[in-house]
Amino acid sequence: MSDQATESLITDEMRAAIGKESEPWTCEVDKTQVRMFARSVGHTDPVFYDEEEAKKAGYRSLPAPPGYLGTPVYIPGESDPTSGRRRGQQTMPEPARPLNRRLNGGTEIEYLGDICAGDTLTARSHVSSVEERTGSIGQMLITTTETVYTNQDGQKVAIMRGTGIRY
Repeated sequence: MSDQATESLITDEMRAAIGKESEPWTCEVDKTQVRMFARSVGHTDPVFYDEEEAKKAGYRSLPAPPGYLGTPVYIPGESDPTSGRRRGQQTMPEPARPLNRRLNGGTEIEYLGDICAGDTLTARSHVSSVEERTGSIGQMLITTTETVYTNQDGQKVAIMRGTGIRY
């Protein structure tokens, strides 16, 4: 067995990053984006398209479809073009040796309140765990991240947990 197979991928810097909260970023929920997301994933319920129907169903405005947590506000020169986060925000340090392949290990969203068009959400994330496993493809690094979303009234409305696998 090679030294690479027994050397831990998890560094002290990675352990120290667990639980550290990121800088916040803003996500806006607007009617057009709600409709576009609902349409793109095949929702046909009129509450996602017609504000009168949404209000009849008890919502303040069009509800955000499951899986949609607003659109990050993009500011040219300041935001990452992919995530919408401010450039230079803390990210997880690199493992002890390079791992070039990445896989989405799953995402779950726990809803704690309604999210509707017109809401402005503030998101903050942190790495909640880092573990390594050995499988048929070799060593894998499994990182779980938790992102908490609060609305403009300071109410926690959703928690998203995502797992990333590097190998």
